[in-house]
Formats: sequence, C-alpha cells, structure tokens
Amino acid sequence: MSGTGVNLGALAEFNVAVVLEAIRRHPQGVTRIEVATLTALSGMTVSNVCRRLVDAGLVIEEPAPARGRGKPPKILTLNRDGGFAVGVHIDPAVITYALIDLSGQVRERIRTATPTVQDGAKVVREMAAMVDALLLTGGIDRAKVLGVGVAAPGPLDPETGVVLNPPMLPGWHRVELRTALQLATGLPVLIEKDATAAVVSELWVSEPGERRSFAFLYYGTGFATGIAIDGSVLRGVSSNAGDTAHIPVDPDGPTCGCGRRGCVGLVTAPRTLVARAVRDGVLTAGQAGDTADVLQVGAAFGLLADEADAGDTRAVEIFTVAARQIAQALVVVIDLLDVGEIVFGGPFWSRIAPVGLAALTEAVRTDRGLVVPHEIRFSESLIPGDTAAVGAATLVLDDSFSPRPEALRIGTAGDAVARFSAT
Repeated sequence: MSGTGVNLGALAEFNVAVVLEAIRRHPQGVTRIEVATLTALSGMTVSNVCRRLVDAGLVIEEPAPARGRGKPPKILTLNRDGGFAVGVHIDPAVITYALIDLSGQVRERIRTATPTVQDGAKVVREMAAMVDALLLTGGIDRAKVLGVGVAAPGPLDPETGVVLNPPMLPGWHRVELRTALQLATGLPVLIEKDATAAVVSELWVSEPGERRSFAFLYYGTGFATGIAIDGSVLRGVSSNAGDTAHIPVDPDGPTCGCGRRGCVGLVTAPRTLVARAVRDGVLTAGQAGDTADVLQVGAAFGLLADEADAGDTRAVEIFTVAARQIAQALVVVIDLLDVGEIVFGGPFWSRIAPVGLAALTEAVRTDRGLVVPHEIRFSESLIPGDTAAVGAATLVLDDSFSPRPEALRIGTAGDAVARFSAT
C-alpha cells in the first residue's frame, strides 16, 4: 500500500476506473454503447473493461426487458454486493463503525465509547474486534472488504498513519494507528481528518458537476472545515488543511488554548453554549452536568436545543449568537478560497440548524467583509447519519475506484478487479 503519492497506474487500469464510475453514476442501468458515449472510450475498450468488471463481480450485466421484436440490449448496473468498506470515526465521545456497500449505502453501524489512550495496543485490539463484529453482523465475506478508512480529529500524519495530538482527544499523542490497525485486521487502512473525509464522501455521492468548489463545515465536539476546489479535495502539504477553529470572532471572548481570544472553535463549542445556558438560566447545573465530559455535554446540548425548538428566547439567542460567530469565520474561508457553497454537517449540526441556519446565512450575506462577487449557496450534507464514519468508508471506495488520479492510493480499480477476480 502506498502513501499519499499519486499513482496513475497503467492506462488500461485507469480506463477501468472511468468505466466503473460511469456505471456507478447511472443506478438505473446503462448499455455498453452509452458507456462508450459517456466516457469517450472506444467500443472495444468498453467491452473489454465491462467483461473484466462482470467477471470480478463488481458489475451485473443483464438483458433489458423485452420491448417488441429484436434482441433487447444488455444493461449494466453496479453490483452493490460486489465490495464493501468499513469506516471508523474517532470522536471525543464515541467511536462509530460503519459498513457500506459498493454503492455507498450503510449496511451496519456500531458505536462504542471513545477510550483515553493509555494502552495503545489494547485500543487497537478493541477497534479490530469491532470491525470483526461489524462484518459478522452484516454477514459479509471478508474477502470482499476493500479496506478500512479512519476519520479522526487533526492534526495527524496520513503519510505514516499517526494521530499526532488532537486537542479534543486526551492521551491520543502520536498514536501509530494505521499500521497497527492494518496488522490487527489484515486489511488496508487509510486515515484522514474527519472534515476532509466528509468532503470526500460529499464528492462521491454528488452528481457530476453538482458540487465542485465548496467548504464543508463540520460542527461536532470540535470545529473544522473540509475543502473541495474544482472537484478535488484540498488537503495541504501535510494533509491537515481546514483547521479553522482558531479564527478569532469575539475580541472580548475567552482565551483559547492557542493564546488568542474568542476563537470560533471555542466560543461556539457545544460545551461553551451549554455553560452559557446555565449562566442564562436556560439549564440547571444538574442538567448541564460536567462540561468536561463530552457525553454529558452532548446530552445537555440536546436539552438546550429542545428549549430553542420550543421557543425559549434565551436558548434561541444562544444559538443565534453562535451562528453569527460561525458566519464570521465562514466569510474568511469564502474570501480566502472563493468557494461557491457551504455544506453543513457533523453530529451537533442538526440540533442547532433549525434556529441557527437562517441567522448564519443572513449574517454571511450581509457581512461587509464578504468580497466575492457571486452568490453563496448553503446546503445540508447528503450523507445520512454519522457523516465522518460514512466518509471514512467512502475514502476506501474512492481510493479504489475513483478515476481521479490523486485518489488512487489503496490501489487502482484494476488492482481491485484483479483481487476480486482471484477470490
């Protein structure tokens, strides 16, 4: 398995990825002639590639329903059961394991509490056991599993697979996760920042040309932004691009761990909003619990959202102020990268969105610091459930089958075809 370097592979293998992508994008079915038109490949090339894909069990080819006289054409469709991927999202509160099929549909999901790393080997063994349980519950043949994708808070080193020192994960300091998990599971493993993994999944499920240049706002226990430019994920030199949590938005706000005051990741964090709700009398100290405990914060944040949904003006104001502060940070991102769309997701976003989204979009559009001349679109993530877990699994599919050269890191589509053909 290679690192993050580009691997184009042979032209024939790249054509496999192009053909498979065309078939995947047409779930209703497509003929070989239509694939040739869509891909601009010759009919012979398409026929040869389709034969390989069918033999590998990645594509199904069946006659179309008969209509009148003459032999009906054969229709190609993606075989959803032809391959699977596992996604693991390490959140400060819980670790989510998701099993997806070749179409990206979630088949199984397991959640466990996130441990503090004191015995790294034990944590890896537990994660490997959960991957085994996921495959067993789903009744999945291990030979059909392409790999495991891991989404974790940054900073991390995808080249070596080391989780460096995420601020929200106490004790997770220089954990060599990828190599250890690969040895424990016997499967290829990729590791990526959670917000970046979410961008990969959005590009994977979007219609061609639907989303090209956008920022994905990940609002969870932590705050981060994933970025896509011209249909490609922007990772940066060390694959840690998108750490927008330290954009100052409140000059009178509390001092952040970075030394600045009023950083957006601090002043809009769920634990900060819960603490404010206690000060404002929206929640009691008993309801808030320990704001250092991420599980208790999650429960209290839900209670605060319930109050906002019920029309409590104090709760609404807390979410509105947070939304406007997030908007200030987004204006910086929009001006810097000239993106045309903001996509929202993350485990806490759905609860703040009913109140916060309207305030946020209005604040962005009326901000005098917004200099781009185009309209900004705002949309929700296309991924149901845990966006980062599904995104982590999608990393594997994308790296195995995407025709984009920079995505082919576990192996080319031809490699995957060869693997399945041998099983």
